[in-house]
Amino acid sequence: MKLSINAKTARHTAKKTHAFLAYSVVAILLLLSAAFSTSALHAKEAQPAASVSKALNGIGHPHFQAEDIFELEYAADPQVSPNGQDIIYVRRSNDIMTDSTRSSLWIVDAKGESHRPIVSSQQNHYSPRWSPNGKRLAFVSNSEGKPQLYVRWMDTGQTALVTNVASSPSSIAWAPDGKSIAFTMNVKSDEKPFKVNMPEKPKGAQWAEPFEYITKARYQADGQGILDPAFTQIFVVPAEGGTARQLSSGNYHHRGSLSWATDSQQIYFSANRSDNWEYEPGESDIFALDMNGKFTQLTKAAGSENNPKVSPNGEYIAYSKRDDKKLAYRNTYLHVMEVSGENDRNLSANVDNSLSNFHWKDSAGLYYQQMLRGITQIDYVALSSAKHNKVTAGLGGTTLGRPYTSGTFDYASGTFAFTKGRHDRPADIYVQQGKKQKQLTQLNEDLLGHKTLGAINEFIYTSSIDGEEIHGWYILPPDYDNTKKYPLITEIHGGPHLAYGPHFSAELQRMAAEGYIVFYNNHRGSTGYGERFALLLQNKYSSKYDFSDHMSGIDALIEKGLVAPEKLYITGGSAGGIATAYAIGLTDRFKAAVVAKPVINWLSKVLTADSGMYQIPYQFPGMPWEEVEHYWERSPLSLVGNVVTPTMLITGVEDKRTPMSEAEQYYQALKLLKVDTILVKVPGSSHSIASKPSRLVGKVENILAWFKKYE
Repeated sequence: MKLSINAKTARHTAKKTHAFLAYSVVAILLLLSAAFSTSALHAKEAQPAASVSKALNGIGHPHFQAEDIFELEYAADPQVSPNGQDIIYVRRSNDIMTDSTRSSLWIVDAKGESHRPIVSSQQNHYSPRWSPNGKRLAFVSNSEGKPQLYVRWMDTGQTALVTNVASSPSSIAWAPDGKSIAFTMNVKSDEKPFKVNMPEKPKGAQWAEPFEYITKARYQADGQGILDPAFTQIFVVPAEGGTARQLSSGNYHHRGSLSWATDSQQIYFSANRSDNWEYEPGESDIFALDMNGKFTQLTKAAGSENNPKVSPNGEYIAYSKRDDKKLAYRNTYLHVMEVSGENDRNLSANVDNSLSNFHWKDSAGLYYQQMLRGITQIDYVALSSAKHNKVTAGLGGTTLGRPYTSGTFDYASGTFAFTKGRHDRPADIYVQQGKKQKQLTQLNEDLLGHKTLGAINEFIYTSSIDGEEIHGWYILPPDYDNTKKYPLITEIHGGPHLAYGPHFSAELQRMAAEGYIVFYNNHRGSTGYGERFALLLQNKYSSKYDFSDHMSGIDALIEKGLVAPEKLYITGGSAGGIATAYAIGLTDRFKAAVVAKPVINWLSKVLTADSGMYQIPYQFPGMPWEEVEHYWERSPLSLVGNVVTPTMLITGVEDKRTPMSEAEQYYQALKLLKVDTILVKVPGSSHSIASKPSRLVGKVENILAWFKKYE
């Protein structure tokens, strides 16, 4: 088999072809314009000038164009070799011909002197994991059909197919002795709903499809549709290939990261093995599982204990913990206990934030990451003193569409490798050794190095409703003229318990390139500003409070003299779609709105979407039939009678998170009110309507076209 084809050459050839075609089109446009008669040019003087200007935009004054999205790349999942000298990472590249984002594996040394492919082809290769001695690499690939586990010998490049399993392996973890690899995989259950005696179908008869039976409380998932009866189980397979053996048992999900005991005889993981697990979305415990399939439960506290990580000396387990209070947001803390489950300690009790991605430094302390005020950073805590110190910041750049906080890091032998971008670049691989930091890759210089992107500006203001401090940013058009006032697009993030930051965003840069100032913020409820701030929206999303956070930012930009007050537009997706629909029910100041994948009626949403089992107990004061007035007050549909703003609605047809029926309710209501509206359905798409490059393009270009209509 051939797994090491160099895709970079093919990609660059394609780029040159695209560039040649673009320049050819410009040349033809110029020749055609020269061929017009004088009278024709005078009759349509403005139109040819604008067309030529736009064509030349790709040569002399390049801005970010829709087609550029197909050429974007970013780095993800860096893995440092045990000796700290090399970093393997996943290189994610958009493919215009297959309308997909491919994953390949590349290696770069910590000095940045050698950067080359490990496995690169038209297929997907991901989840690289070094063996304990650094001589082999395990990874997942679909190069021969279904995703399987492979192992590569790093000295020779020889690669072996290790598994032949029915489902995709995940959560790969090498045993410390290097002899086995553990992973998780979905296994179909033999559960039957009930017995129905149907007559026997005659040979050759063509009957309708059989009935489908749903008996589970959690029966659907966005991106997967109706779920087959299946459970996530833990497997082990010899590292040199062989039969994958299922270790875990029972109709429970054993998900998340796996961590081996130092003697390679036990695996630590998290699960909810309660018979009531479907109704306990916030519950999980840490377990140990030996090679004979015997379970030992180590934690029993109420709440969620996850992501166990065994210390190098085998004496401790670090893990994350969140309490069981029925609130929409809770901090996730870093705990450490002995491998027996005794002497548990909270190492981050004084850190008002959520911590994740733990890496031991020897057995004396842990590195971790947290997102603070829109930026992800790496910190360290000593086991003995529980003192925390910052290592570095600026991680991010792995969400191409909108500027969500993101990023990850790995650590080994004094070397940190992490994903880091800028407002004008998606993520590259950076390395830090001691205080010295170095950028190792430049994945988008060939595309973005000669383009002018919108500059980003941070600003802080207060919400007019109660004086709460709000953190925001605005992007200026690439050729910003400080003597002009610009139209403004307000873009609201999802969650609502998520956060934006000063990161690259293809959608927002496209908006800026079309002459808009783009404003976004981390309104109350956003994460990275402490638990109190995140809970300011408890039982009130959406409401006049988050609405005020947005409007106060808009007014602040108008007061700065940047924005034309009569040219305001608003959009947002998911929770941002809720806020957008709510906002136009409270004000008529916006010329047009685009409401993407929204919740319009909470009474219907929580009983038809895949997330209701979590949202009802954590985001609402009671069941929808018990708290009808509360659910209705939070619903944009309750304000639809006030709406006069022209509104586009856009949702994926297969969306199970904010079902199409939500957008359809709003569309029909707006039509009854004779408000100008359009419903855009994205065929075959789940909640992730921008998951394919063409759909990311389609989403933002539809938004821009709708706003252009109402300039």
